[in-house]
Amino acid sequence: MALALASASATVALLAGCAGAVSPNLSHEPDDPRPLVLTTFTVIADMARHVGGEHVRVESITRIGAEIHGYEPTPSDLVSAASADLILDNGFGLERWFENFVANLDVPHVVLTEGIEPINIRTGDYEGLPNPHAWMSPVAGQVYVDNIVTALSELVPDAAAEFAANGTEYKTQLQVLADDFETALAAVPAQRRVLVTCEGAFSYLARDLGLEEAYLWPVNSDTQGTPQQIRDAITLVRDRNVPAVFCETTVNSSSQEQVARESGARFAGNLFVDSLSEPDGPVPTYLELLEFDVRMIAEGLSR
Repeated sequence: MALALASASATVALLAGCAGAVSPNLSHEPDDPRPLVLTTFTVIADMARHVGGEHVRVESITRIGAEIHGYEPTPSDLVSAASADLILDNGFGLERWFENFVANLDVPHVVLTEGIEPINIRTGDYEGLPNPHAWMSPVAGQVYVDNIVTALSELVPDAAAEFAANGTEYKTQLQVLADDFETALAAVPAQRRVLVTCEGAFSYLARDLGLEEAYLWPVNSDTQGTPQQIRDAITLVRDRNVPAVFCETTVNSSSQEQVARESGARFAGNLFVDSLSEPDGPVPTYLELLEFDVRMIAEGLSR
């Protein structure tokens, strides 16, 4: 990966002078005078749009439906990044490709998990490292919003008051969701309060909801659905009489479907984590992603 990125960096100057050298993940609006804010994935792009309003143009490096962990930047991604005025990334090791990606770019970037107390991964090659999926908590999501407000206010000082107002309103919406989610899960019996997913992407949300988290693999780049992982999940689901298990939209759900068949649980569907949907899909915004997931979890564990 480092070699590929070094090669890509060497082509930036050449590609920047070529017509149409724009990443297919990004829109090309050369006449838009607003500062370009580039994010690493679609969820935080939506958050930045809510805060930034009409004062900035926000684009995501990765497209809708992309698996963010193992993304490999293209030379045209580097061209787009070099023209950005600000880059926002998640941090906590989510974008393992990101450090090399920005190493030779003279573009400021802000890590949105700054100030969040991490929940560490419990198993596998990443044991002890921060679980990166903090945005899945509407409580931790409010820290993202504060960091976006600060970053955009430094980028466009004249609009700082509007960014602060947008951020306050957005955080209020997130807190309302957090309160509603507690109510939605309150009826789930203690024995069934186990969230079993493919990836361990729900540590922060499970903490908010008072659920125990279990998963097949901790991070999507791991070997997915090994025989031992599947056996362990089947045993847990049987022992705890968990009524439903889940997977995520960006990975293959076949291993979790096997867990459901052999444990007697129901495969309740795929949750959204690393990506929003298309605008006409079920989760075109971050708030709708959280609502969709918690509704599916509550319905699955309550049956």
